[in-house]
This record gives sequence, structure tokens and C-alpha cells, in this order.
Amino acid sequence: MQSVDHTQTTALITGGTQGLGLAVAHELVASGSRQLILAGRSAEKGARAKAELEAKGAKVLFQSCDIAKTEECEALLNAAHAKFGTVNALLNSAALTTRGSILDSSLELFDAHINTNLRAPFFLMQGIANQLIAKDQSGSMVNILSVSAYVGQSFLAPYAASKGGLISLTKNAANMLRHHKIRVNGVAPGWMDTPGEDDIQKQFHGADDNWREAAAKTLPLGQLVDPAQLAPLISYLLSPSSGVITGSIIDYDQQIVGALPE
Repeated sequence: MQSVDHTQTTALITGGTQGLGLAVAHELVASGSRQLILAGRSAEKGARAKAELEAKGAKVLFQSCDIAKTEECEALLNAAHAKFGTVNALLNSAALTTRGSILDSSLELFDAHINTNLRAPFFLMQGIANQLIAKDQSGSMVNILSVSAYVGQSFLAPYAASKGGLISLTKNAANMLRHHKIRVNGVAPGWMDTPGEDDIQKQFHGADDNWREAAAKTLPLGQLVDPAQLAPLISYLLSPSSGVITGSIIDYDQQIVGALPE
């Protein structure tokens, strides 16, 4: 992989205060980025992430934001552009992963997944793209998907539907925006070790503090997806170093889509 140069990158990262989003933020700063916008719900986590990144030389805007609300997405975009002018990199990492099947999901649960996991990325991409086009500047966007988008477990029906839609949106946007030198790609991780997943496992599955070790033993390569290992790939896709890659969906998992027991 070519060395990554983010010295000209100003990035907006949703879900940027913890887990994968924060891991990518650290990668961007390590590669030269000095202007970041982090969006998240927790002011405490936002302040901590901001302090970590600013200690490494970056200027960081934290915006408390519930991306399920369109007015808060609009406020996020306005704050980002007011602070730094041009934003030329976008990582849509924030997501809702609460449980529900085709049989028991409520309208409220379904709407929450669509609004957070699909509608918010749509309008954040739109806002960033229109600003870049108006200034005749290039950029890159990465959407965090999930291998659950292809089917998913039965208790992930709204989540799988929202992420499946985001796959199509990623490719559709890439098709349109390539003519403006804006690239759009997606990464679909498998089961990942994040603070958010820890909360989900304990809330919905009665897991204890040792669930990671037990889960790892069930997987072919003996580990969950590690955000620190995945972050460099996303950093590469967000950088000019990744050249003409656009419209690609990269499965980052040890389970092979379509593989059957032998």
C-alpha cells in the first residue's frame, strides 16, 4: 500500500469519539491531517477524543450531534464549514445496531435505523459534495457498512435493511460524484470489538466482561475485527494516495459471503 499523505485533509467523522471512528481520526493525524471534525452524542467522550488528538497537534471541532435528526446534521455541516472552510473527507461511521426481527420490529425502531444509518449519511454526503463542487475541489468519502447488509442475523432486520441501502447509495453516489473528482467507497466489517458492541452485547445478549474472548474462540482467525487494524485501510481510502478507487465495497471479515459448510 502506498504511503498515505493527509497533510491537506480536513475530515468530518461521525461516530468519531470512540471505536472505529476515533481509531481512524488517530490515523489521519498520524499521516498529517491537522483539521478534524468529530460528531458524537456524548460530550464527555467528545472532550476526551478532542484532547487526545489535539495533544498530537491537530485542531479539532467536536460537535454534539444526533445524526438521526436532519436539523442536527445540517448544524453539523454548518459548524464544520464555518470552522475550517472546505471539508474534503467524510467518514460515515456512526450507526445504530439495536435489535429487531422482521416479526417484531416496531415502526419506531425501523425508522431509527433508517434515519441514523442511511438518511444521515445521504445528507451529509450531499452537503459535503455540494460544497466541494462549488469550490471545484476533489474529495473522498467512506461509508462504514456491515457484512450484515448481505443478509445478517434474524434479529438484525432493520439494521441489515439500512446497511443494504447504504451499499446501493455508496455505489450510486460514486457514479455521480466521480465526474467531480469526488470518490466514494464503502467498507463492510464483520463482528468488531468496539465500546458500542460491548454495550450491545451486555444490553441485548446478557454478556459478561469476558464475551470478547469467548466470541473470538468461535471465529476462524481467532479474533474479532480490531479497529486499530482496520483504520489504516480507511485512512488510505480517504487519502489522495488511493488514486482512482471509487464505488468499491470492501468486505473486511473472516467469514466469506456465500461460503457454505463443507
